Amino acid sequence: MSLPRFRRRSCVRANSSMPHDPELVAETRAWLAKARLDLAAADHELTVEPPFVEDIVFHAQQAVEKSFKALLTWHGKPFRKTHNLEELGEQSLGVEPELRAIVDRAVPLTAYAWKFRYPGDPAVPSRDEAHGALTIARATLEAILRRLPEEVRP
Repeated sequence: MSLPRFRRRSCVRANSSMPHDPELVAETRAWLAKARLDLAAADHELTVEPPFVEDIVFHAQQAVEKSFKALLTWHGKPFRKTHNLEELGEQSLGVEPELRAIVDRAVPLTAYAWKFRYPGDPAVPSRDEAHGALTIARATLEAILRRLPEEVRP
């Protein structure tokens, strides 16, 4: 199993007035910016009629995945190149156990990384399903942002 490169988190507390490692801040911020872009793409796809529900649920899954990866990056925890939200969520609980309810709600979105993406897959998700996935993705990103220092927020 190969783990991606990651930067060690400085030993400074998140709410400390001492500066954090600029490379760690930049890398964490980059993950969060990508998560926000996925949410923005999903929001845009809601504006068309009919909405692009397959893309909305995909972007919701991606936003959660990138949010978890931002948290793990900040805490210096390596992670595999994976779309599995259960795996990333469990790793995230290792640094933020209070995220249990968020992780439990997000795990079912894992299937949206591949489901509906290829011909022959099941029927498209409903509009309500797409809205629900997007609600979970927003809640996940917000919960993680609350646990990170202001300077990493995009």
